[in-house]
Amino acid sequence: MICSVNDSDEQPAYQGRLDTPEIRELRALRERQPQLASAVNMHIDLLAVQRRVQSRIPLPSISLDTAVIRRHQDGGRPLLRFEQIPLDSTDLRLVLRQTADIMRRFEALNSAENEKVKALERDVGLVLSIRDWYRAVAGKKTAGRDCVNSRPKKASAEVIACDQVVMLTMRPFLSRCAEILQPRPDLTIWTHPHCPLCGGEPELAVITPAAERHLICGRCMLHWNFDPLTCPYCLNLDRSTISSFATPDRQYRVYACDLCKRYLKAYDGRRSVRPVMPILDSVATLPLDAAAMQRGYEG
Repeated sequence: MICSVNDSDEQPAYQGRLDTPEIRELRALRERQPQLASAVNMHIDLLAVQRRVQSRIPLPSISLDTAVIRRHQDGGRPLLRFEQIPLDSTDLRLVLRQTADIMRRFEALNSAENEKVKALERDVGLVLSIRDWYRAVAGKKTAGRDCVNSRPKKASAEVIACDQVVMLTMRPFLSRCAEILQPRPDLTIWTHPHCPLCGGEPELAVITPAAERHLICGRCMLHWNFDPLTCPYCLNLDRSTISSFATPDRQYRVYACDLCKRYLKAYDGRRSVRPVMPILDSVATLPLDAAAMQRGYEG
């Protein structure tokens, strides 16, 4: 999650053009915590860009019967091949450019990074570069196996330098694909710590009213069930080396692993009347990021 915490009072450029429950909650958060205004405004703008594009992306054609999901579960292989993503190159360049513009305006992207994004946007091989980025991330989770995403590729230096911008650019396309898998009861078959759809890492978690922990993919926003106390980054099972601390109202929690030194934030749905809203909850927990990093952990 990209979070800008500068003191800018700049209002979202797309304010009023899009009204969703998450954007309304973001505006309410801005009123309650003015110190987060810049981060809130930036994410409202990013959401507006992503939602506009996502609304016109067709649903992909993916085989998702129980037998297919089980085969992928057995091999730990993500279900979505890059070629199945309904990717329009014109929309891709548009979202890439607008995402970089927003991040630059809110000082979440410096001049050098912005120039690299511009070069990437002009590149005639943009789609191929995005393909290699997608496969590289999914390939990390399937090394040594017969991965459906083909042999893992190494992303170009330009794409690596623009990783956060690329991830946000691809989010509407990947989230559209996630809409097909999310409602399926077969998703409970998946037991791996990486996303069953795209192979991405979890960026947030939610504790359900049944006290289950669902991980949320940082790339496609898919939710899936995972053991409540196992580290999703290194699979550490030793509870004595898993730290946990929460906000005073107990609405948010951090799970931190003393072995790999990584942490994961979680929204506690047992203590709230609304469902998890990943963008909102990532911004609202910026103080938890600071607390975790002060303790020596990395996101």
